[in-house]
Amino acid sequence: MILYPAIDLKDGQCVRLLHGEMDKATVFGDDPAAQAAQFEAAGCEWIHLVDLNGAFAGEPVNGAAVEAILARVKVPCQLGGGIRDMATIEGWLAKGLARVILGTVAVENPDLVREAARTFPGRVAVGIDARNGRVATKGWATETEVMVTDLAKSFEDAGVAAIIYTDIARDGAMTGPNIEATEALARAVTIPVIASGGVSSLADLVALKNTGVIAGAISGRALYDGAIDLGEALEALRG
Repeated sequence: MILYPAIDLKDGQCVRLLHGEMDKATVFGDDPAAQAAQFEAAGCEWIHLVDLNGAFAGEPVNGAAVEAILARVKVPCQLGGGIRDMATIEGWLAKGLARVILGTVAVENPDLVREAARTFPGRVAVGIDARNGRVATKGWATETEVMVTDLAKSFEDAGVAAIIYTDIARDGAMTGPNIEATEALARAVTIPVIASGGVSSLADLVALKNTGVIAGAISGRALYDGAIDLGEALEALRG
């Protein structure tokens, strides 16, 4: 199972939100590229990036910070937030992103996801963010009637590289991930599922790994707070 250290970008800074609310942001640093370099030095295989402002604006906002990260590290990076058209997808991949994450458009324009996945094999992931099993979009501000598993299954034949599943109620709260829901989703689809939201200890990571079906986990606040030692976690997951 791959551990994805997270860098969430708001106004050019590294932050973590509580339950996805922009007014509940904790700033962890004002040099995202330096933070990415620290994660790389610790041995991570991937870095997970989120343009939080972009998720609300519907277009990239923290582009300069993302480009600085891409210039600083060699480890592959994936980015979500504000990526809602083919030109933005093409632009980011051309700038060196390994993978784009499509969230809102997966609900509103699934054909775009399919087109992008066909055009860029292995480089398009779907982000599914949920409250109580229902998908939320536009930076989690809009709740839909779409069920998580139904949305995930609709992309089974699309060639997407991964599904990043976030339980919004757990995100940034350090209360542990929703292992049961994440495992159920991973067993319902053949697409690799990455867990996000609430990962707060090495035990959480081990429990996700021990399901045998979850491909990865994203952690942010726990790494910044020191609740998880990145080097120790990477070693445990490789073992």
